[in-house]
Amino acid sequence: MGEAAAAPAVAIAVAEPRRRPRPPARAALLLLLGLGLLLRTGDCQLQTPCRIQKCTTDFVSLTSHLNPAIDGFDLEFCKALRAYAACTYRNSKVCRGNLVYHSAVLGISDLMSQRNCSKDGPTSSTNPEVTHDPCNYSSRTGAREHRGGEQTPPVYLFCGLFGDPHLRTFKDHFQTCKVEGAWPLIDNNYLSVQVTNVPVVPGSSATATNKITIIFKSYQDCTDQKVYQAVTDDLPAAFVDGTTSGGDGDTKSLRIVEKVSGKYVEMHARYIGTTVFVRQHGRYLTLAIRMPEELAMAYEESQDLQLCVNGCPSSERIDDSGHLPLPVMGQLPPHAGSTQPRSVYTLESATTKCHEKMLVKDIYFYSCVFDLLTTGDANFTAAAHSALQDVEVLHPRKERWHIFPNNGTGGFVKGSKLSVSLGLVCLILVAFL
Repeated sequence: MGEAAAAPAVAIAVAEPRRRPRPPARAALLLLLGLGLLLRTGDCQLQTPCRIQKCTTDFVSLTSHLNPAIDGFDLEFCKALRAYAACTYRNSKVCRGNLVYHSAVLGISDLMSQRNCSKDGPTSSTNPEVTHDPCNYSSRTGAREHRGGEQTPPVYLFCGLFGDPHLRTFKDHFQTCKVEGAWPLIDNNYLSVQVTNVPVVPGSSATATNKITIIFKSYQDCTDQKVYQAVTDDLPAAFVDGTTSGGDGDTKSLRIVEKVSGKYVEMHARYIGTTVFVRQHGRYLTLAIRMPEELAMAYEESQDLQLCVNGCPSSERIDDSGHLPLPVMGQLPPHAGSTQPRSVYTLESATTKCHEKMLVKDIYFYSCVFDLLTTGDANFTAAAHSALQDVEVLHPRKERWHIFPNNGTGGFVKGSKLSVSLGLVCLILVAFL
């Protein structure tokens, strides 16, 4: 159980961060597991005052809540690594003959190289009074958990809106709605998001988003209220007051990052642990947001009309209880024929077009097909594809990334090709009622 056992354990721990997008917190946990097991082997190791296990435990507590999708991840992870390195250095004499210690030193060096961390710079501290930063949500929650003796990371929620429009709520419910005009997606004590939807084609109740207004509410000394507004063909990289950030100091608590000029911006609000993506595809906008559950649910009773929280009102739904309904064969809704616009796509060609970008036939794939058949606009293919990409970056639970059409039994399952095809036709017909 000596060197032969140590080498594989450390190799696994060091290699884990390369498997993106797997969070480095898991790599740290594997590192702790490997070192912890090795620490229990060999009587001489148990009898030494070497505190390498404490160093590793502190590193895990500092990084377990970090996520690569959140702004400032590299800064915080490097600070934790430097603290880990400093801890091993303080124990260098007493741990001189400890195999686990030397394996940890090599692992730290490799991680710092992978993350481009400098050896000199600020370090994290396990002292909650030192690490507490009121303008950093992760720091606040980490300090609070440390004082309470619990190490449970905060729970994050995801909401997205794209296409005709298709809504994914904080509860992972997927809906297709009409919601013409201005509607609140989010309205809590920290953030307000409102979208404006307009009809896509004449004679259809299907709409798409052409305006997004986001209000980051003032919070302590972290930021004043900031308003962001995007409309079709005007996706600015600044707030309405012309600034690109909020808060004082070198590390801004709120900032805008332009990824693609006029097409894609990100907003990172460190003080509330929130990330927002806004994109434009063709003439319409899409939105994706990740927010801590405790903040997303902090609202008054009068603020209950929030699409991300409670979904669309039943009168605004185009889909049927979250699954694709089957129409009565040979029967068309009344007045559908004269007003229905003609799409350049057939069911077969729309399916082929969407399959070019989305290989998994989940609800995003079928939403893409529905949008192509409804509008004939190929830009909706890119919108559905980027919406799924945003899920993969911001949604905290990988097993919930893909949602499959509901067959009416209460669970998400893959429907048959015939059922889904008929369901899509029905959805389109319902949209024109």
